[in-house]
Order: sequence, then structure tokens, then C-alpha cells
Amino acid sequence: MADLPSHARVVIIGGGAVGVSSLYHLAKAGWTDCVLLEKNELTSGSTWHAAGNVPTFSSSWSVMNMQRYSAELYRGLAKAVDYPMNYHVTGSVRLAHTAERMREFQRVKGMGRYQGMEIDVLGPDEIRQHYPFIETHDLKGALYDPADGDIDPAQLTQALAKGARDMGATIVRFCPVTSVRRDGTEWVVSTPKGEIRCEKVVNAAGYRAAEVGKMFGRDVPIMVMSHQYILFEEIPELAAWSREAGRKLPLLRDVDVSYYLRQEKNGMNLGPYERNCRAHWTSADDPMPDDFSFQLFADDLERLEAYLEDAVARVPILGTAGLSKVINGPIPYAPDGNPLIGPMPGVPNAFEACVFTFGIAQAGGAGKVLAEWVTQGATEWDMWSCDPRRFTAFASAPDYAVAKGMEVYGHEYAIHFPRHSWPAGRGRKLSPIHDRIAALGAQFGAYNGWERANWYAQPGDDTSAGATQTFRRDGPWQPRIREECLAVRDAAGILDLPGFSRFRLQGPGAGEWLSSLITGTVPKPGRIGLAYFADDKGRIVTEMSVMALAEDFFFLITAAVAQWHDFEWLAKNLPQATQITLKDVTEDFSCQILTGPNSRAIMADVSDAELTKPWLNHQSCQIAGRWLQLVRVSFAGELGWELHSKVDDTAAIFDAVWQAGQAHGLKPFGMFALDSLRLEKAYRAWKGDLSTDYTILQGGLERFVKWDKPDFTGKAALLSEKQQGVAKRFATLVVDQPGECDAPYMSTLWHDGKIVGETTSGGWGHRVDKSIALGMLRADLAVPGTRVEIEIFGDRFSATVQEDGPLWDPANERLRA
Repeated sequence: MADLPSHARVVIIGGGAVGVSSLYHLAKAGWTDCVLLEKNELTSGSTWHAAGNVPTFSSSWSVMNMQRYSAELYRGLAKAVDYPMNYHVTGSVRLAHTAERMREFQRVKGMGRYQGMEIDVLGPDEIRQHYPFIETHDLKGALYDPADGDIDPAQLTQALAKGARDMGATIVRFCPVTSVRRDGTEWVVSTPKGEIRCEKVVNAAGYRAAEVGKMFGRDVPIMVMSHQYILFEEIPELAAWSREAGRKLPLLRDVDVSYYLRQEKNGMNLGPYERNCRAHWTSADDPMPDDFSFQLFADDLERLEAYLEDAVARVPILGTAGLSKVINGPIPYAPDGNPLIGPMPGVPNAFEACVFTFGIAQAGGAGKVLAEWVTQGATEWDMWSCDPRRFTAFASAPDYAVAKGMEVYGHEYAIHFPRHSWPAGRGRKLSPIHDRIAALGAQFGAYNGWERANWYAQPGDDTSAGATQTFRRDGPWQPRIREECLAVRDAAGILDLPGFSRFRLQGPGAGEWLSSLITGTVPKPGRIGLAYFADDKGRIVTEMSVMALAEDFFFLITAAVAQWHDFEWLAKNLPQATQITLKDVTEDFSCQILTGPNSRAIMADVSDAELTKPWLNHQSCQIAGRWLQLVRVSFAGELGWELHSKVDDTAAIFDAVWQAGQAHGLKPFGMFALDSLRLEKAYRAWKGDLSTDYTILQGGLERFVKWDKPDFTGKAALLSEKQQGVAKRFATLVVDQPGECDAPYMSTLWHDGKIVGETTSGGWGHRVDKSIALGMLRADLAVPGTRVEIEIFGDRFSATVQEDGPLWDPANERLRA
């Protein structure tokens, strides 16, 4: 057993598959002076009882990348580290009962093919060619993934551990961490075996991540589910088939019922994700034990009866087998089911690689991603889907984490429809006028916990959850979204927009410092402008609106969900010795958007503002005796203003504007309409069109780059890219003859039978009456008039590249009116 060193470059806390993979990948990156601490034996947490499935399937581009990498790593790992492993690449068959499930499969097939995987969609008559024991009479089809399989979790972990040790990394077992503290620029990690100092720390403590997080003052958004799977005795018919075929059956998933069924030697393993699920360790009456290493919960088979009955009906040979063993162990869940990989929010030089629901499938890719965060400060793929900063403080509330974790578990295989809002854990953050807009028919969605109106229903509209379970555009919301967009076009619309992230930046040198971070110019006092932040590789980190109140006094405004991410980007780049102050004032303000050709007349009726000030100006004014900052911008692309006010004044301002607006055709509009309106203007959305998967130049943002100013972050990389030529470019596409659905994120673009790019967002533009897609296209094809094809849920639609500019009001005449 290794002794505890006194110092390391990185200390990893937790010896499951993810922690050990992180150590392995750090060592591969040349960071061999790293130590992993495990309180018991390696794999003693969730890893030891994991089923070990290794799917590549995901409807998330970044998670698919991570899982694909894992599968590729595992196929060569035994040879690479000289450690034997049981890894069976069996393929998998994922069943579809509905047309919408088949659409999901077609989308994932397109994403997988783009990433180089031979995923395919099967018709009902093709399923038995891969899985002969199945009943298919009620199925629409299936997804077949030849790279899927299963691996022994303990062997995987030990193989990664051997590889890490062979490269010089250290693993210390039976060494629990009891506390951590900051000493200057170092972390001091205390254990019963002594203290170890390090530059950086990683929380890879699995279902104990919250316990470790508290040592850093961090509330990790986590809860723990009990997941059961059932092992069955040998089935002679299956044994005979395996001998003859020389292989195992593919792993079967009935995702619409919610279980997987895997061949285990010559028996089977059934693992349901049941709706009547159970959370553990959620109260003082059910505390987490001090040590649960290599332990299980008591069997609770009654929860699984319906799933067992369905599986027997689907694969009748299962009904001939006796039950061999039940495994019921703890699995951690974050509120959205994705893991936490990346910087620990608010804590310097600390990282998280924890809360993995599918830790075996994701461990390989997670180790790669974590090592990139630690060694480079950024990742190859944009990993926002797993970034710990995607959640803010509200998500760590135990009741919220439990409610969302149970919801995710019970809908583990659910389709994520674009217009569907999950109901658990809602109502966390309400606008001051929430009740008013609810009375107008608002149908809400949650944005970093803030309830915002997605669309406004009229009496008789179907607002049920079932109505939202479709990829088609023509749901009950569609005529209402159109009405909202046309009201903005022809009269005026008002959108309640609580939760804009807002940071106050001021002090001597603030403007000069901000200029060093952004690609473009800092606006002059009284002006507002868009600012783009690049990383050292010239990739898009974020977009903020910069409102200049004085030479060195600014408000920086960004997306609600970007609150912690963007604040940390600013904070970590602040000079060590400075008089510049940066403060998050998000909770102090609210915002409403008033836009449309009649918005000036409405403002004239209620405000004392100077309404002839041009576009991109801002001013203080009064409405109903209340102060607000009136900002002449509009994400909808019409004449309009943002009304920024103190939270307590928001209701009085809304009431005055709403009352005055009735004579001018004022209507409420929601986030779905805003998305349609911004697509027509080719305005980019964060973490769709704007992400670190693309550079500033690829994103079509060169007009926001001031090449002649002093050095700014990413300038050298962008200059090099400009000289060498941009490989792909942002393009606006119009579908020539649209079908029932618009292009979702990461739809493949084709030209002459070759993949030439991908969409980054899409939807219907109601002012132009066209199906629009924004995307990244091979540079030589990003020319107006070029015809390409967009693969939308398996079908290819002809689309035409548009001029580099808005489809609606291309000269911005209405916006500047």
C-alpha cells in the first residue's frame, strides 16, 4: 500500500471508475505528480455494484462525444495497460413504440454518424435478425448500435489504476479525507495518515460528493437513488443460441417501458428505471451512514413487478428462468441526470468529477474532460451539459435535488421534446409579476430556476403535458406563437424576463481591463453594446451586453443560466492587486422587453424618457414614479426597449405600461416567440450557436473584433486562423420545402453526399413564414445561394444558404426607427 506523499500537483478524492480515470488521464497528459485518495478500497462505492453497461447513445452532442470516447478507450485499454478485462462489445437494440421515438432515433443516428459511429435504425421486421427471442408485433422499430456492450466495472477501474501507476501516479487506499483548507495558493488535504499539500483538488467522491463538497464550502446539487437490477439463472435456450452464434445477445432496451435486459453469461440481467422509485438518505430519519462501502440496500422487488411482467412478455424465454440475485445499490443523481465535470463553483483550483448516473459508460470520457479542465483550463468539446456551474444555489436545496432526481430516474429514457417542461421542482424563482402574466394565460418554463412565460394560451387550448410530447411544430402553441410574433411585428409586445444575470463592474482601470478580455470595443458612457469573450484558442466563451454608465463603471448583462459561469470567467481574470470591483447583482433587478412599432407611443404615454435617443443608447427615467434604466435594444429585432428596474418596482411599471398599451395593441409574448424572432435576425443563442465548439471567426462575429487594439485574449489565435483561412463558417439557411419539423440542434448538413456541417439552432420564422436553421458550414459552401441538405429526423431537406445578415429587416431600419 502506497505511503501518503507530503505534496502533489493534484489530489483526487474518490477511487471509483471516474476518479481513477481522471488520474489516468492526468498522467497521460504528463501530470504524473498526482495522488488519488480512497477511503476504502478502489470501486467500493457505486462502481462495485454497477451493471457495467457501456452505451454510446445520447441525445446530447457532448455526452455522446464523452461516451463514444469511453467505448473507444475501453476497446484498447487491456492491451494498452497490460491488464485483462471482460469487455463484451455486443451491440444494442433500443426499441421504439411510437413515431416520436423513431424520430428521436433518427436524430441520434444522424449525430452518431457525424461522430463516426455506425448507428442504424431498424424496421420492425429487422429487429429479430439481431435479437431472435423478441416479440415485435407492437413495435415501430428500433435503434441498433454495434458499439454498445458491457464491461466489468472492477476490472475497468483496476486497469485504469494500473495504467496510472505505471506512468508514475500514486493511489493511496484506506485513506479517508477528513478536511481541506486553503493555505496561500495551496490546498492542504487532511487524512488520518497525515496531510498532503497540492495545487489542485478534484472531488470524485461519487454519492458522497456532497459530504466532500461541504469541506470546500460548496453545496453540491445531488441526491441518491436506489437502483435495482435482477440477475436470472441460466436459460438453456439462450445458452444453446450463444454456443451456436459464438457471441452474446445485444443489450436490449425497451425505453418506452423503461428497462434494459442484458445477457449475463447464459442468464439475464433486468434493470428497470421505475416510476415508483425510491430516494435514500434524504432526511434526518434516514441519514447517510459513515461508511457504506461494498454494501447494498434491502431488496424491494414489489416496485419492479410491472417491469418484470413486461420484459417476460417482450422476451418470453426470460419467464423460464429462476431469479438468481437482486442488486440494489446507491446511485447519485444531479437535478438533470448529467454528471458534474469541471470547475467547482466559487472555489479556486478545485474541480468536480462526480454525481455520475452512468459512471461506467462515461468514466473514460469524463477522465479525459476532467484532465483537460485541470491541465489546460478548457476542454476539447464544449461540455456545458456537464459543467457544475450550470446550476446555481437554488438547485442545491435538498427538496429540489430530490424531486428532480426522482423525476429524472423515473423518466430515465424519456424523450426530451423541445416544447415540454418537466414539472418537478418548479416555482423556485418567481417574477414580481408572475401572477399577472399567469392570469393572461402564460405557460411557463424554468430558466435557471426562474419561471418565464414560454407562450400564452387562450381558453380552449390544450395545455396538457401530453400535447407537448412531439417534435412537430404544429402543437397547440403554434397559432399562439404566431399571434405573439405578429403582434410584435404590427403593434407591440411585452415580455417579462426575470433572471438576467447582471454584474456591476467599476473602479479605476475597469474599462481598460474589460477591453483586454473582449474582442471588440468597450462602449462609451450612455451606450450599450455586445461584447464577445474568447479563450486563448479564439473560441467563443460567452457573450455579454456591456452597459457603460461612466468611463470605468459598467453593468454586464448575460443569460440567466450563464450566471455562475460568466461571473467566474470575469472574476478569475481580475488582476490580483486592483481597485476594480466586480459584484453579482442579479437578484436586485428585473427586466421587461417592450418592442414593436407602437412601443414608442406607449412609452410616450407613461414615461419621461427622451424617446428619440438612437439604438444602443440607455438612460434613466421614471414610469409610475419608479426609477428604471431604459435600454434601446431589442432581441426581437423591432423598435423597442429593455426596461431594467429594481425588483420591487417591476409590478408598478408593468401595470402602467400594460394599461397604456391597450390602446396601442399591446400583447404579451413569451420565450418561444422570442426564439422565433431572434432566428429571423440571425441573433445567436448561448451554448447553441455560441459555444467553445466554435471560434469567434467561425461564428461569423468578425465585425465584433477590433484587430488594431492592443492585445486581447485570443487575439493571436484568431489572427493565425484569419491568415490560414477559416475552416467552417456560420450560415443562415432556409429550408426550401419544409416538413412537419424544424431542424433541431446538431442536425447534419450534407452536400454531394458528404457531411459538411451541422445546425446550431432552428425553428419557424413567423414574420418571414419560413423554416430557418442557423449552423456551421464548410467555408467554401457558406456562400449565398448554395444549396445543401439538412438531415431532420432522418429525412434530408433541401435548404439554401442566405445572405450574411438578417432575413427580417436586413438593413435594421425597423430596429433603428
